Amino acid sequence: MSKKQKILVIDGQGGRIGSLLVARLKAEAKQAEIGAVGTNSISTSAMIKAGADFGATGENPVLVHCRDADMIVGPIGIVVSDSLHGEVTPAMAVAVGQSRAQKVLLPINRCNNTVVGARDLPIPELIEATIAHILSILD
Repeated sequence: MSKKQKILVIDGQGGRIGSLLVARLKAEAKQAEIGAVGTNSISTSAMIKAGADFGATGENPVLVHCRDADMIVGPIGIVVSDSLHGEVTPAMAVAVGQSRAQKVLLPINRCNNTVVGARDLPIPELIEATIAHILSILD
């Protein structure tokens, strides 16, 4: 029996991006376990309501779940210390960056983080492109 892929969605602020990702992944990546870690309780709650298999909040859950995730998904700020208006701690950014998991990062050009060459797409289009990319990796 093959092990289920563990996809970890990390988000902050109100959890809008994370909840959209979780909902789509639950619907389309049925072979995966979808976990959610929010940088705050509001974002965690939004992702749990969207259907995450498990959820937790804060720095330590990021450190713990990055150890065994197969894929980490979230806005690019999850790899930049002090991003998401200060919600991403240095330890969180390092844990994501050092994880052996495949990272799928959305180029959100906010909080003084700009990905040159990335089009500034509306969130629904970014979610669509992200889900298509994840499904191509899982296949």
